[in-house]
Amino acid sequence: MDPLTMGLIFLAILVLVLATGVWVGVALLIVGTLAMSLFTSRPIGPAMATTVWSHISLWGLASLPLFIWMGEILFRTRLSRSLFDGLSPLLRNWPGGLLHVNVAGCTAFSAISGSSAATLLTVGKITMPELKKRGYPDAMVAGTLAGAGTLGLLIPPSITMIIYGIMVQESIARLFMAGLIPGLMLAGLFLLYNVGWGVLTPAGRAMRENPSDWREKLHALPKLLPVVGLIVAVVGSIYTGIAAPTEAAVLGVAGALLLSALQGSLNMQSLRESLMGTVRTTAMITLLLAGSAFITLAMGFTGLPRDLAEWVVDMELSRTALILSLMMLYMLLGCFLDGISMIVLTIAVVEPLVRAAGIDMIWFGIFIVLVGEMALITPPIGFNLFLVQNMTGRSLGFVSRAAAPLFFIMFASVIILIAVPEIALWLPETLTARD
Repeated sequence: MDPLTMGLIFLAILVLVLATGVWVGVALLIVGTLAMSLFTSRPIGPAMATTVWSHISLWGLASLPLFIWMGEILFRTRLSRSLFDGLSPLLRNWPGGLLHVNVAGCTAFSAISGSSAATLLTVGKITMPELKKRGYPDAMVAGTLAGAGTLGLLIPPSITMIIYGIMVQESIARLFMAGLIPGLMLAGLFLLYNVGWGVLTPAGRAMRENPSDWREKLHALPKLLPVVGLIVAVVGSIYTGIAAPTEAAVLGVAGALLLSALQGSLNMQSLRESLMGTVRTTAMITLLLAGSAFITLAMGFTGLPRDLAEWVVDMELSRTALILSLMMLYMLLGCFLDGISMIVLTIAVVEPLVRAAGIDMIWFGIFIVLVGEMALITPPIGFNLFLVQNMTGRSLGFVSRAAAPLFFIMFASVIILIAVPEIALWLPETLTARD
C-alpha cells in the first residue's frame, strides 16, 4: 500500500472517531491501538504504558501547569482590570480609540498567560461592556477581540510552544525568543488595522474619545507597573539566561500570588478556582500528549512517516513549495481543530518531512503556531469565534465576518514570515551567540 493511501485511510478513521464526539486524545489512542494491532505483534498494553509515561513525565512539561496557573490567578483577580485602566488613557487618543485596548490588552496578557482562551476571556470581560457602552460597532469590537485573543499562542510564554518543543525536542527557551518579534509584529498590524478604521471609515472618524492629558497618563502608569513588572521578570529571566522556562514559571506564579495578595483580591475562593482551572486545562493537554505519543509510536511501526518523507523527497518540492503545501493543510485542519490539536495530530508525520527539507525547526515552530492562531478564527468552527459568540450573543456568521479582516492580516503575517525567516530566527541566534 502506498504511503498516501495508508495516510488517507488512517485520517479517515480518525475523522470518523472524532465525529462521534470522542475527545481528541482518546481518538488518537484508539487509532494508535488499531495501527499497532494491524502492523505489529508487540503487546499493545505495555507499549502504550511505556510510551505514554515516558512522554508525559518529561521535565520540560513541568512549566506547563505553572504557566497555566499564573494565567488563572490573573484571570480571577483585579490585576487584569488594572491593566485596562492603565492602558485606556495611553491609547484612547489614537484613531480607533479604545479598540486599541483590545489589542494592547491581549498582547500584554498573552505575555503572562500563555493561553489564548484565558487571554480572550479576561480582556473581553473587561473591554466589551465598556466599548459597547461607548457606542463602538459590535463588528469591530468582536473582530478585534477574536483576532487579538489568538496572540496567547505566539507571544511567550506560550503553552503551544512548550508542547511543540517537547514533541520535536527543541529548546523551549529558543522558541520563546523566536516568538517575540513575530508576535509583536502581528500585534502591530492589528493596531494598524484599528488606526485604518479610525481614519478611513465614517464610523471611525465619528468615534473620538475625550483626549487624555499628561497628568492622566502619568496617573495611569502605576496601574500598569504590576503587570508590566511581572512580564519583564518572567520573560526577561528566560531571555537573559537567568532562569530556565520552568524556573521562570515558578517566578511567575509567585509574582502573581504576591501581586494579587497585595492588591487584596486573593482569597480562598479565587485560589481554589484558579487551581481547579489549572487542573482541568493541564489534564486536557496531558491527554492530548499521551494520545500523540502513542500514535507516533504506532505510525512508526507502520513506516508511514518514513514512507511519506521519501515520497515528498521524490517529488523534489522546494522548501517554499513544501511550506505552502503545509500551510494549506493546516488552514484546512483549522476549520475543524484548534492549534494544539493540529500540532499533536500531525507532527509525527510532518516533522520528518520538515527536517528532510532542511527547514529550521525553531522557525517551523513559529510558523506552525502562527498558522494555529489562524485556526482559532477560521470559519466555521474556530474556537475563538465560539468564545466571542458566547460573549456577544451575536450569531456565529456575524462574528466570523467581523473576524475575517483579522484572519487575512494573519495570512499576510505568515507570508511575511516565509519571505523573511529572520523575523523569527534573529533574536534566538543573536542571544545564543552572545552566550
